[in-house]
Amino acid sequence: SPAERVLLLSHCLRPSQTCPGKLSKRGLVCPEDCREDCVVGRLRLAALAAGYKGVCIASGGAMAIKYVAELRPRGIVAVACHKELAEGVEAVLGMAPDPGEAPPIVVVPLTRDGCVDTEVDEAQALAAIALGCTGQAAGA
Repeated sequence: SPAERVLLLSHCLRPSQTCPGKLSKRGLVCPEDCREDCVVGRLRLAALAAGYKGVCIASGGAMAIKYVAELRPRGIVAVACHKELAEGVEAVLGMAPDPGEAPPIVVVPLTRDGCVDTEVDEAQALAAIALGCTGQAAGA
């Protein structure tokens, strides 16, 4: 169920020069009235519209892992660079008392790395968010 899933996004996807979001202890917080048309906002809204339990726009892997530890989702969609994805999957698997009890993780690697103004295949990310969701299509 989407209500048991979380979306983890790397904050490096945001437009570094124009993003009005503020970093907090729980990640980047997009303003409700944000006028910036960016992939972070579009993916965040798609997950929320699909009924996801939460979205964390993390400034690093440790923050994303802490978020997962707090919310204990039953499914995760993660968008980040290969390094952060590998470390994150390993950490989530390590949290489960038994590897078979770890939540399924769908990973979407960045198409351009670099820690600032990175890119992702947005259609691939939206498809991952929509997996198994019924009703309103993600991004619609």
